[in-house]
Amino acid sequence: MKTDLQLKHDVEEELEWEPAVTASNIGVEVKDGVVTLSGHLSSLSEKIAAEQAAQRVGGVRALVVELDVHLPGEDVRTDEDIAHIARSVLRWTAGMSEDAVHLQVEHGHITLRGMVDWAWQSQTAVRAVAQLRGVAGVANHIEVRHTVAPEKISKDILEAMRRHADREARHIQVTVDEGTVRLSGKVHSFAERVVARGAAWAAPGVRAVVDDLSVE
Repeated sequence: MKTDLQLKHDVEEELEWEPAVTASNIGVEVKDGVVTLSGHLSSLSEKIAAEQAAQRVGGVRALVVELDVHLPGEDVRTDEDIAHIARSVLRWTAGMSEDAVHLQVEHGHITLRGMVDWAWQSQTAVRAVAQLRGVAGVANHIEVRHTVAPEKISKDILEAMRRHADREARHIQVTVDEGTVRLSGKVHSFAERVVARGAAWAAPGVRAVVDDLSVE
């Protein structure tokens, strides 16, 4: 098991390795395997890249994000401009119905609402607009209408987990209540935790995922 000092070093190196991140703008603190990222970044996409970089490091038990997005002057856009471009992007995104998702922009923060058939469509919409210049944050309030029997959702998720990481799947419990999936049990790394969450989100009929997994 890595010490907190080793984990801090590994996270800092991974941030340095990630080309989408300016690592010098990010502070890293670690206590009992819980990593805290702090600092000021120039875009939402950089913030997301930093989060993903930290999550890739083996031994990370949990991640606390205290990163603020401060847009440089040349990247500041009006809310009207952001709304116009975001609507266009969503219309041109594969798998998205043109009228399924509606958005509101306030001070550079986008709120997404609407109804889609699959959870992955909701996640796709978030990723599409989060990369836009001038966007400081994204709130996802998109609902999933697709309904599937809880037993089938649980079965599909466990089978997907076994395909990705059979060892971890044996120690994960999946419960489903009205489309909300709760994952519990133990995994060996944050990366394995991400695999489990991804498998849950990809299952038909999933409306939300609650992650109660602990990292050994």
